[in-house]
Amino acid sequence: MSEPNEVKFRLPRCHGSVPRARAALRAKLGEWRAGRASAEDGELVLSELVTNAVRVPVPGDRLVGVRIECRGRGAFLRLEVSDAGEGRPEVRQPGELDKGGRGLLLVEALAHRWGVDERRAGIGKTVWAELLAPAADLTPAESVIVAESVRPGQCVRAWGAWHTVRAVWSERFASGGPAVVITLDDGGPALRLHAAEPLTVRTAPAAEGAPVIQS
Repeated sequence: MSEPNEVKFRLPRCHGSVPRARAALRAKLGEWRAGRASAEDGELVLSELVTNAVRVPVPGDRLVGVRIECRGRGAFLRLEVSDAGEGRPEVRQPGELDKGGRGLLLVEALAHRWGVDERRAGIGKTVWAELLAPAADLTPAESVIVAESVRPGQCVRAWGAWHTVRAVWSERFASGGPAVVITLDDGGPALRLHAAEPLTVRTAPAAEGAPVIQS
C-alpha cells in the first residue's frame, strides 16, 4: 500500500463547519490527485459525521476534530470526526414523515465500514468511516511501529493472530516507565506494553487472499 496522505484540523461547533469540512476534503483530495468518486462519496460521508458532531451537547466550548487519510490516490479513504460528547451514534430507521435521522443510513450505505472509538486522550469519541474505490483491494501492507503509535481501528499481531484495536491509552508501570494499554475488539486480554515496544500492525482487517492496494 502507498504511503498515506494525511491532514488533521479542528472546527468550531456550528453549522458553518459542515461546508468548511467538505471544502477542505475536496481541496486535499484534489491536491493528492484522488479519484472523483472518492471525492463525491467522501464529501457526503464527512458532511454527515460533522453534522452529528456539531449537534452533540458537549461541556464548554469544545471543538470538533477532523482527520483525513488517503491512500492509493483515493483507493482507500478514512475519515474521522471527534467530539467531546457522550454516547454512541446509532443507525435509526426514520419514518416516511420524519425530516431527519437518515445521516448514518447514508454513511452505512457509502462506507466500506464505519465505527465509533473512545478518544485516545480527553473525553468523548471518534466516529470514523472508511471508503474504498470499486476496484480497491482490502489487504494492507504490514508495518512495524512502536506501541504508543498504535491507534484504534488498526490490526495488531499478538499471540500468533491478528486482532483489531478497540482503544489505546497511556499509563505508567509501577517502576515509573511509560506503558501503553491496548484493548481488542475480540474481547481477549488487553496488551500492556512498554511505550517503545515494537508491534506489527495493519491499517484494516486482513482480507484473506486479496492483494495489496497499489498507488
